Amino acid sequence: MIDHDDPAPTVAVVGGGAVGVTAAADLAARGATVTLYDRGDLGAESSGRAAGVLYDAYAEDVDAAIAARSMERFRAFGRSLPGFEFTPCPYVIAVREGDADADAVPAMVDRMRAHGRAVTLVDPETLADRFPIAADDLAVAAVAANAGLCDPGSYVAAVAARARREGVAVVTDAPVSLSRGDDGPAVRTRAPNGSRDASGRRDREFDAVVVAVGAHTAPVLADAGVDVPVIPYRVQALVSSLAYDGPTVYDATAGVYLRPHPTGLLAGDGTEPVAADPDAYDRTADDWFVDSTSATLRDRLADPPVGDGLPVGRAWAGLCTATPDGDPLVGPVADLDGVFVAAGWQGHGLMRAPAIGEHVADGVLASLSGDRGSDDPWIDAFDPGRFDGDETFEIAEGMTVERRDEA
Repeated sequence: MIDHDDPAPTVAVVGGGAVGVTAAADLAARGATVTLYDRGDLGAESSGRAAGVLYDAYAEDVDAAIAARSMERFRAFGRSLPGFEFTPCPYVIAVREGDADADAVPAMVDRMRAHGRAVTLVDPETLADRFPIAADDLAVAAVAANAGLCDPGSYVAAVAARARREGVAVVTDAPVSLSRGDDGPAVRTRAPNGSRDASGRRDREFDAVVVAVGAHTAPVLADAGVDVPVIPYRVQALVSSLAYDGPTVYDATAGVYLRPHPTGLLAGDGTEPVAADPDAYDRTADDWFVDSTSATLRDRLADPPVGDGLPVGRAWAGLCTATPDGDPLVGPVADLDGVFVAAGWQGHGLMRAPAIGEHVADGVLASLSGDRGSDDPWIDAFDPGRFDGDETFEIAEGMTVERRDEA
């Protein structure tokens, strides 16, 4: 906690998605003076295009702990945060007959349970009796009980409102670049208010800057001379009016998830494993994605529609971010004192946001106070310094059985 006898540290949070607004609110709640910047509207980019699937079914200990804390906070926010609703909903991992990943599922579930996660193996016949799911082609399934759903936009809006109540100054429509000030990191932005230099820009120095800009992470840090291996890639989703009141299901063999939605069901993934331009990517869904996802839904639903096709309403694409090892970059940026990054979620940013925002707030304030000591608050596995920044790597889908079972 901050010593309130000293001036409050000033922190800029750049990026108004789920992670950014949570970090801003938690920093302010801990005594920092916080300004939150977004290049457009809060939650207008990846967070606003997310699926809203929430779970703690992870096999790796750090991921399981973060997910457990996030689920705890999501439930608490659902009870206490105006405008936000958490809906409990089981999460099913299903693997089809003939898929080599089926053999990995029992060991994966054992590891999840060893970390205290409420996940159980379920034979396909029992799964079909319990839920409106077709399971005759499945080899194995696992059900995570401590899972749920939310509307991503309402999460960002509700936490942003909390941030404002904590005293956070929110500045939107303000693209930001980083620079090195005389006494700390500086942001330069075309802010709508305040003094400007001759070019119409405004410079401000802070004790710390948190970069939580998702797909724009690499170019924002490159402006300050820092390279990071964070690559954006397209994923896709659609909403169908087909009635569905079952659990969230991830068909691991098809690489497609589905979940209940207020207008029917939401389904997606549609990963395009190539780098995307965050300023010029196609925000509409591809025909191949709609066709293949519709076919998977017909296979997986116990009561598929009669005839060809599927009633599809809205379909869209958003961006996820990949790193070489699939773990995010969270912590201090080397060679740029006072700058911290939180990026590289492999599609799991929203569901980690409550815990990561809290973690960033604690880590930044401990770093500023010099009180890191032997009990360093930052997570070693997420250390941004583990990479040189110029790595080349293949983009891998974030939601796979293989990745869940990696040590």
